[in-house]
Amino acid sequence: MALSSKALVITGIDDRRYWTHMPTTESRFQSVAYLQQIWWFEVVGELDFCFPVGTYSLYFRVHLGKFSKRFGRRVCSTEHVHGWNKKPVRFQLSTSDGQNALSQCYLDEPGSWVLYHAGDFVSTNPRQALKLKFSMAQIDCTHTKGGLCVDSVLVYPKGFQQEKVVTGKISEMRSS
Repeated sequence: MALSSKALVITGIDDRRYWTHMPTTESRFQSVAYLQQIWWFEVVGELDFCFPVGTYSLYFRVHLGKFSKRFGRRVCSTEHVHGWNKKPVRFQLSTSDGQNALSQCYLDEPGSWVLYHAGDFVSTNPRQALKLKFSMAQIDCTHTKGGLCVDSVLVYPKGFQQEKVVTGKISEMRSS
C-alpha cells in the first residue's frame, strides 16, 4: 500500500517559500514534495484499513537532494541539503488497538531514494479496520533544514524489501 505525499499533512506545504511539488517519473504518483528550507519539519498521516492477518512495516520514502534530468541522465544536486546531520529525525507509529513504535535516525544518504522505517504493527482481525497514525518530524528550531524530497508512505508485509531500507538507530518500542 502506498500513500502519496499529497495525502499527508506536511507543515508549511502551502507556502512556496518552504515547499514545492516537483513533477517526476521517479515517483509512482508522478510528483514529490520538495523542501527548500524550513525550521520546523513535520509530516503526519493517518490510514484506516482492514489489513489481512499478519505483521506489517511502515516506511517513509524520501530522498536527500534535488534531482533532475540533463541530457537524458539523472543528476542530483545536494547543494541545498542541510540541517539533517544536527539532530535525528523522529519516526512514530501508533495503531487504534494500542500498538506503538518510535525510532530516530539521521538522514544521511544523499542522492538516492531510501525507505526510513517508522515501525511495525500486527493485524489480527481482517474484518475490523485498523487505524494507523504515523509521523516523521525534526522539530528542533535551532537550525534550518532543507533539500529533502518526500515521495510517499509505504506499508509492506514485514520482511518485504524493495529499496534501500534504514531502520531507527536510537530506539524502538512496542506496547499492546
